Amino acid sequence: MFSIPSLMNVFMLLQLIFFMFSILGVFMFGQVTEGDVVDELKNFTNFFNAFLLLFAVSTGEDWNIIMFDCSRTPPNCIEGRSCGSGLSHLFFFTMVLVC
Repeated sequence: MFSIPSLMNVFMLLQLIFFMFSILGVFMFGQVTEGDVVDELKNFTNFFNAFLLLFAVSTGEDWNIIMFDCSRTPPNCIEGRSCGSGLSHLFFFTMVLVC
């Protein structure tokens, strides 16, 4: 009973981290809509999908494949469908370490 307030603080901090990374993910990887793992449900096209995808990443589910899906840059991608950012490695490593 005494630890519940502390657990709520940790939960709220984790939600804040997910919120910040979701907004950053939509900004950086919003154009990535297809890949090995990224599809119509697992993507960064809107905040809700990004939040759910980052929750899956925090559990360790295929986070490295998602990172590689988001790291494709021209000429190895299709513009508007699979082009991400070269900073995806930093983004995902930081996300996994913080969570």
